[in-house]
Amino acid sequence: MSSEAKVLPPKLERIVDRFKRRSNPKQRYEQLLWYAKKLPAMSEEGKIPENKVNGCVSQVFITANLEEGKVWYQGDSDAQLVKGLVALLIEGLNGLTPQEILQVTPDFIEETGLKVSLTPSRANGFYNIFQTMKKKALGFDLAMSGES
Repeated sequence: MSSEAKVLPPKLERIVDRFKRRSNPKQRYEQLLWYAKKLPAMSEEGKIPENKVNGCVSQVFITANLEEGKVWYQGDSDAQLVKGLVALLIEGLNGLTPQEILQVTPDFIEETGLKVSLTPSRANGFYNIFQTMKKKALGFDLAMSGES
């Protein structure tokens, strides 16, 4: 653990805290499934190859829009636990600027305690979803900096 604590965006911090309070893996899974149920439905138009997350065993799609300098994601998965991971990330990152998203590192997953509960392929999928979201934010960031 480095001496300079990583500062998470407030919404992501609250999510991490929620998972920290769940002491056993079953409770963490239930929390993930709760997030999956809360995830707004994604339109079928968004489920195209360009929005598919590579490196996931299940089907995962992520779209991103930039509105007034803030990134808004939508996502879906055909697997409920993965859908919960997608929902967790969307809730934690929605409404941030591209720059704020780019500063988030994936080590917060360790803090949630989920990594030990996830199979290696799911943990890897979570990382790939997170990286896809960051890549979309980077595209917006580059486009915005090109405007100035």
